[in-house]
Amino acid sequence: MVQETPVIQDAIALIKTELKDQYPPGEIRGFTELIFEHLLNYSKTDVLVKIHTKLSNSEFFQIKGFIKQLQNFKPIQYILGEAWFFDLKLEVSPDVLIPRPETEELVKWVIDQEGSSSVKVLDIGTGSGCIAIALALNLPLAEVTATDVSERSIILAERNAKSYGVGIKFILEDIFNPVIVKSGKYDIIVSNPPYVTESQKLLTDKNVLHYEPVDALFVPDHQALVYYEAIIAVAREALNPGGMLFLEINESKSAEIEQLLKRNMFSNVELRKDINGKYRMAGAVL
Repeated sequence: MVQETPVIQDAIALIKTELKDQYPPGEIRGFTELIFEHLLNYSKTDVLVKIHTKLSNSEFFQIKGFIKQLQNFKPIQYILGEAWFFDLKLEVSPDVLIPRPETEELVKWVIDQEGSSSVKVLDIGTGSGCIAIALALNLPLAEVTATDVSERSIILAERNAKSYGVGIKFILEDIFNPVIVKSGKYDIIVSNPPYVTESQKLLTDKNVLHYEPVDALFVPDHQALVYYEAIIAVAREALNPGGMLFLEINESKSAEIEQLLKRNMFSNVELRKDINGKYRMAGAVL
């Protein structure tokens, strides 16, 4: 008996069947859309319209491999090697955090604030380069610099920047021992530093715990603000007068971060809620 060539509909059914006991339906639909966008460059509408399109044996085999990895809770972004951020498709690997929608809101705040200004921007802890690249593309007059302590992150971020043709200066530097960035002068400093406390690990999904870089996520409970303290210290030296600092923050530490900024002579301190109504952003003027 000759086995029929699988079509897209067969693959969708297989994904649903194999993952239904581990993921909610909405998340499975999201996986499916990302898989076909990655494999065939199909939009969600394309998949619906071309549901009877035949798949090659190689494509069907790849989908089975993706399913197996998802069953082990590996993030779909690491499986595909790419993630979407601010309408940009960026390369990601387990060396960098997966960009989050909340961080898009931080980027939008910066863009709305600066508009078409000619500004110098510093992104501290760039990871995949998502913040720096989104800002460089949406603030065309800006001069963007980005730092990270990880050489692998810098290399990956440089590839992402090159793929979008933006000229970002990347610097390998530790925020706890800054030399180069402290000598610069910037109009904007932005950062999404590690801020999840060790005690919050119990609430963290296993796909995050097992696969994403822990150094980019967690801080000790007794040093929950250690990165903010270091970033603020750099900002006080490196920001021009009237320059702005934008931070992604831990909701549970928002009041403490607000006070930390005020104690360090920042004014116009503002906390903003994300789309889920949580205080996840802070902005202030030096």
